[in-house]
Amino acid sequence: MSTTIRELEPKEVWNRFADLNGVPRPSKKEAKVTAFMVAFGKKLGLETHSDHAGNVIIRKPATKGYENKKTIILQSHLDMVCQKNNDTVFDFDNQGIETYIDGDWVRAKGTTLGADNGLGVAAIMAILESNTIEHPAIEALFTTDEETGMTGAKELSSDALSGKILLNLDTEEDNEIEIGCAGAVDVSAYHDYTEEATPNNVVAFQLSITGLIGGHSGQNIHMGRGNANKIMNRLLFQQYEKYGLRLSQLHGGGLRNAIPRESEALIVVPTEHKVAFEKELKENAAIIFKELQPVEEHLSITLKEVATPAKVMDVKSQIALFRAIAAAPCGVYAMSRSVEGLVEASNNIANVKVENGKIAVLSMTRSSVESSKHDLASSLAAAFELAGYKIEFSGEYPAWEPNANSPILHVLTEVYERLFHEKPNVAAIHAGLECGLLGEHFPHIDMISFGPTILGAHSPIERASISSVQKFWKYLLEILKNTPEK
Repeated sequence: MSTTIRELEPKEVWNRFADLNGVPRPSKKEAKVTAFMVAFGKKLGLETHSDHAGNVIIRKPATKGYENKKTIILQSHLDMVCQKNNDTVFDFDNQGIETYIDGDWVRAKGTTLGADNGLGVAAIMAILESNTIEHPAIEALFTTDEETGMTGAKELSSDALSGKILLNLDTEEDNEIEIGCAGAVDVSAYHDYTEEATPNNVVAFQLSITGLIGGHSGQNIHMGRGNANKIMNRLLFQQYEKYGLRLSQLHGGGLRNAIPRESEALIVVPTEHKVAFEKELKENAAIIFKELQPVEEHLSITLKEVATPAKVMDVKSQIALFRAIAAAPCGVYAMSRSVEGLVEASNNIANVKVENGKIAVLSMTRSSVESSKHDLASSLAAAFELAGYKIEFSGEYPAWEPNANSPILHVLTEVYERLFHEKPNVAAIHAGLECGLLGEHFPHIDMISFGPTILGAHSPIERASISSVQKFWKYLLEILKNTPEK
């Protein structure tokens, strides 16, 4: 960890972020970071406990003069999206994130930064350990597995919290106050296929798609970024029908909540079509480049001749796979009819794997309207069911319904305007926040979300604005001074 990160202001936040980033914390593997947080709370002499899901709650009494204010729940999630560039050697299970400063930005070396939601966690830690910050009684809630199912929030006991106001610190634009978010459901399609002996007189290629921006499948889904799985399928489908291409293996994308940046296929083509195949693939790649410019400036589609594999997928299964992915909805599905500019529903075909007789296509469907979410998920499922696939729905969580009359919203709006002499952007987002689930568990809680500016979340270009963290910290401390009385 670079010592220069620890020298940034506010030091109390950046130092806790540096500490946190030294602890591996992939989603569903939070044991190390849960133990880290429990040790942190106990070292401070604060009431600290964790539950069976790895969530950690640390309670701190009000400072003098704030005893009559309502208890505030400060909430962030402990896990992070673990994505890296193909040429980056990194073990997320055992290594800490390596950071560096680039002008006004803190970045990571070839991996996600973990600012989502590590900066929220760090800010709460800084408040818990401070002897000078003024605040009401605090319940600090650190949840697990937010990024891949929100199981931490789902598993919270209904009597885990007593506070009436919750500040979620997981928004990624410092001029925004979020009052609503989309819900989501994971849609998985599975099928077996027959491995056949590779035909004679073929040439084998590795077809690779790299260099896409990727990003958050909620926040960035409307930006016209390329989906590596859709691009790969388009190329393969076109080349099969014309030149008899056969597929041996396919690995594309990664986590469901990240727009896939890379895909790699092992294919064979009849030797007699080699020249024509290479020529047309190059032409098709050029068409895709043109379509995606200038959004995807670094897209790379490469074809490399390799050793011939022993097995390929049977033709019937191959055709069904290509057609199902071609038919499956991907990207923005519907825009909100009530909130201008807000994506209502979308789907991300996040991961495609073909290997050893097994096919898996994993997607994440989001919507701010529950009926729309289920309609889109059903449409996606239908595309694969027509091809004979088994469909599984999992990881569902509800949308967070906006409340424009929220009392804590009025506090945050007043404080923001007073501090920064402008109006904040009060909005709902297409990304998922734990507020929807927490609202189901604790309907009495008034919730709001805000945070510092973080760009490129869920991808290796993730970066956090240093000046924005300073703004966020100033804002958070002032909010704590102005919360309602009991």
